[in-house]
This record gives sequence, C-alpha cells and structure tokens, in this order.
Amino acid sequence: MTEGAVITADIVNSTLLPKAEAKKLSKQLALLLEPHKHEFYRGDSFQVYVKSPEEALRLVLQLRTAAMKLPLEASMPRTDIRSSIGIGPVKIPVRELKTATEEAFVLSGRAFDKLGKDQRLVISCPEQYKTANIGFRVIADFVDFLFQRLTTKQAAVVFELLTNRNQTETAKRLKKSQATVHKHTQSAGWPQMEKLITEYRLLLGSIDI
Repeated sequence: MTEGAVITADIVNSTLLPKAEAKKLSKQLALLLEPHKHEFYRGDSFQVYVKSPEEALRLVLQLRTAAMKLPLEASMPRTDIRSSIGIGPVKIPVRELKTATEEAFVLSGRAFDKLGKDQRLVISCPEQYKTANIGFRVIADFVDFLFQRLTTKQAAVVFELLTNRNQTETAKRLKKSQATVHKHTQSAGWPQMEKLITEYRLLLGSIDI
C-alpha cells in the first residue's frame, strides 16, 4: 500500500452545452487527465487516480477553470466541475478504477455522493486524521468561495497560471495586455489560490499512511 489520491467528478450542466463547446471541453479534460490513470463513465462523469496526492488539488483547479473559461452566451448556465478528492492507502498497481476498493477510492466516492447542492469540492482523508480533515474542509470551502465569483475571463487567466505560466506568458497566449492579465489575476484571487495549494500540501505532510 502507498498513499494516493482519487478524484471522483462530473461536469455541471454538461447536457446544456452546445455540441461544439462540449467537444472542446472533452478534449481539454482528456489532455489534462492524460498523465493520470482515469476513466469516463455516463458521458459526463469520471474518476482519476493521482499517484502523487500533492498534485490532486492543482489538477482539480485546472479541470474547473477549463470548464469555466468556455465562452458561453449570457443566457446559458455556467459550466463547472464537481469533484471529491479522497486521500488514503492505494494498492499498487491500480488496474481498474471501477473495481478498486482501496480506502482512497472509497473516501472519494462516498464524499462525492454527499456533495451539497451548491457544493463543488470536498477533500477527505482517513477519519483518524481529524485535524487534517478540518483543514481540508476549510480549503475546499474557500476554493468554492473563490470560484463562485470567477468570471469567464478570470478563469481563462487562472487556467494558464495553474500550468506554471507567468503573467507575461499568459498575456501572450491569451493575446491580452499584461495589465489586463494582472487585473484578472488579482480580482480572481489568484494569490489566495496559491496559498490554498501550499496549505493543502502542508496538510498532506501531517498524514502518515
């Protein structure tokens, strides 16, 4: 057994997306998930095994901004990704996600099934790590708070920053001025997101699996 992270997720409002946008999002998600073992099911749902739990939160944020940066019409509901990160023991190698019964898979699936109506993210680890679970809950709630306010343009900028591009590189890729990118970076709460990613990794250090 070794420590791993499992992400259980689905696409919010996927059935309302125009075909062209749904296809574009599917390609983007597939590209992000390519480095990890993953499976799609029921069309808009998927599960991902992330060998290094440290990468799980950043990956979830990438998936969410990929969905939220779609340039939809104002009358359309916003697209997002609901997800549950389960951190715990995983037997190596992982052969089939749908039949895996290790604790990380169980934690992820159970927490996903309990997501509230307006909740988009939950992070959990084994029950004995009570302090870590409290910290993970605060991080997930703060992420949701920031993402509730995120605009399409801000999501596009944050998506680029999450791939370790700086603001200058982001401006070039999005064909925006650096001043505009900096404005979106600050209004999106990017500095706070970076802190949350750091705090998440620090909490992982308190888990001895």
